[in-house]
Amino acid sequence: MSAPNPKLSELRRRAMALPQQPGVYIMKNAAGAILYIGKAKKLKNRVSQYFGSQTNHSPKVRKMVASVDHFDYIVVGNEFEALVLECSLIKQHRPKYNILLKDDKGYHYVRVSAPPYSRLSEAKQLADDGAQYIGPFMSSYTVKQAVDEANKIFSLSTCNRTLTHGKRAGDRPCLNHHIGQCCAPCTGRIDPDEYQARVNDAVEFLTKGRADTMATLQERMEAAADRLDFEQAARLRDRINAIRRLGEKQKVILSRIEQQDVIALAQSADTVCFEVFRFDGGRLTDREDFLLDEPDDLPGTRGEFIRQYYTIRDRIPPQITVDGEVEDTELLERWLSEKAGRRVHIVQPQIGEQAHLVDMCRANAAERVAQQAGMTGRQATALEDIRQLLGLTDTPTYIECYDISNTAGSDNVAGMVVFENGKPLRSAYRRFRIKTVIGQDDYASMTEVLTRRLDEYLAHRDEGVGFGRKPDLILLDGGEGHVSTVKPVVDRYGLDIPVFGLVKDDRHRTRAVALVGGEIDIHLKRAAYTLLSGIQEEVHRYAIDYHRKRRKKSTVSTVLTSIDGIGQTRARALLRQFGSVRNVARASTEELLLVKGMTRPAAQAIHDYFDKENQSEGE
Repeated sequence: MSAPNPKLSELRRRAMALPQQPGVYIMKNAAGAILYIGKAKKLKNRVSQYFGSQTNHSPKVRKMVASVDHFDYIVVGNEFEALVLECSLIKQHRPKYNILLKDDKGYHYVRVSAPPYSRLSEAKQLADDGAQYIGPFMSSYTVKQAVDEANKIFSLSTCNRTLTHGKRAGDRPCLNHHIGQCCAPCTGRIDPDEYQARVNDAVEFLTKGRADTMATLQERMEAAADRLDFEQAARLRDRINAIRRLGEKQKVILSRIEQQDVIALAQSADTVCFEVFRFDGGRLTDREDFLLDEPDDLPGTRGEFIRQYYTIRDRIPPQITVDGEVEDTELLERWLSEKAGRRVHIVQPQIGEQAHLVDMCRANAAERVAQQAGMTGRQATALEDIRQLLGLTDTPTYIECYDISNTAGSDNVAGMVVFENGKPLRSAYRRFRIKTVIGQDDYASMTEVLTRRLDEYLAHRDEGVGFGRKPDLILLDGGEGHVSTVKPVVDRYGLDIPVFGLVKDDRHRTRAVALVGGEIDIHLKRAAYTLLSGIQEEVHRYAIDYHRKRRKKSTVSTVLTSIDGIGQTRARALLRQFGSVRNVARASTEELLLVKGMTRPAAQAIHDYFDKENQSEGE
């Protein structure tokens, strides 16, 4: 955690003296290095926010503020001029705390290795190795996609096996051959000339395109059929069908809008990933992802990302489709339109094809975040969906869920389960015996449990683990009444922890999320629904399992402790020694004396108790 800035009061005093005019501010450290450049509609209001209370700032902003020694500012005529100047200064100085996107676009090639048995692969640079190079291309995505298509359509080898003519003893084709994606040259099933003809067709496919290749293959198929070479005609027919099938698969990422970029983000506890899908001619032609530090606020971060992205990219499409609110949308549209020389719109779709493309883009961003955080893409998508559904600022990577279990108010207990990064964290599970509530009162029981849990957090928060870790989200197995009861408890501690309930239908399946004032339907977000229902099932299982153990122990304990001279300690010792009450009842007095802490009068009392019970049953 960053130490407080000793100059904070002086910096705030200077900020309060700034004019209420638009401009650009430049934060610097003691050495004069620029830390951050920002724009403001009103300089005084914006800059003074940095040097006020630090509790509402993100860790990134707090760290930056702790390093600020002084700041400069430039007053401009209007907010648009401030935006243009900000972009120019960021590009020139590249400050540490601004979003800085690396322009790593280079040239990419398709490499065709020398015959016989040539292979198609992606290459980032030319080499004097006897191979043929097709290109250059600007998009690595385009090259990878094209190489993958060509290898699959023409069944070319992509494995690491050495390819030589003639089958060797024990050689067997790999899985790719069995699923129809390799002609298995490693086993001698195809001679070099025939394999090289496939490679030549693949090169033609890459250089001339899908339509021309289809026409050429169609002509060759018909010619082979005319000369009664039906085997060759069948092979050509299969290649034509493979190209058609590939086209059908790609329809899911076609857009009716000819040229656009789709931008979506996903985030974890300390990382945010922006994914960009670039469409040209209605077809996905490129995709990029950018990993950034934790954002301060999503609308502002989206706006800053768009500014930086189109500073390093020449092509600006007429439509930019985004997954959420963007700060200064009108200013950005004006800036982009001037750069592009035509009207540019920023849109946020809610339904239809465009919303589907945004979801797909976000899922890819979630996959990238998942790789960083050790999650699966599905888990990252589910957490991002939960964040959006519940209107949370940050992705809830650490979730606690609570449930109460009792039988008509007896043996009242609670269970707490923890999910981290969308997975159960069983080492953090906790069980509670309800101490202050008599009878069946779930609201009071839940209040006790959360009070005890938050007391433990305050006592151990410096440790940062177990009860010392603050949850990103608290879920309760219950409806609006549970939330209305528990939320004030959390608020009393001054902790900004969102609280929601999980509501079941009449078949005991999760159907909605409860909040104060209503419910949120979760069925439209499949990944979120699956995770939330899994959390609710897990907390119910955990709580009821603990309740059953307590109830069984209570019943057994009551039988033994009803005997003169047998308290809780001796009852537990007896059960440890014999395993069950039935075995205790069958034991002789001498066997009972072997139990640690047992006296002969107590052993005799046990023997007499069960002997009398056996006689009563006989009568």
